[in-house]
Amino acid sequence: MSKKTLVLGASLKAERYSNIAIHRLRKFNIETAAIGLRSGTVDDVQIHTDLVPFTDIDTVTLYLNADRQEEYYEYIVGLKPNRVIFNPGTENPEFYTMLQDKGIEVEVACTLVMLGTNQY
Repeated sequence: MSKKTLVLGASLKAERYSNIAIHRLRKFNIETAAIGLRSGTVDDVQIHTDLVPFTDIDTVTLYLNADRQEEYYEYIVGLKPNRVIFNPGTENPEFYTMLQDKGIEVEVACTLVMLGTNQY
C-alpha cells in the first residue's frame, strides 16, 4: 500500500518542521509531494505554489494553522486522501468533522514522531 504524502504548508527553511518532515519522509522512501508559499526544492521534492491536482495521495500532513486551512478545505477533500494528519499547532475540530463526514481518517499527531516510532 502506497503512503504517498502531500506536505501542505511546506517550507524551504531548514529549521521548519515541514522541511524536516519532507527529508524524513524521503529517508523512509515515501513518495512525497509538497505545496507551500514559495517554490523550490527540498531533498528531491519540488514545492509547488499552486493547487496541483495530485493523484493517489494517501496522506495529507498539515503545517498550516486552522485559520490558514480554510481556503484548502475543498482542495484537500477533493484529493480523496485516506487520512489527514494535523501536526501540533494545526488542530481544527471544524475540519475534523468535515473530513470524517467524507470518510477521511483524522489523526491529531506529529508526522515526525509517527515516522520515528514506526507508526506512520
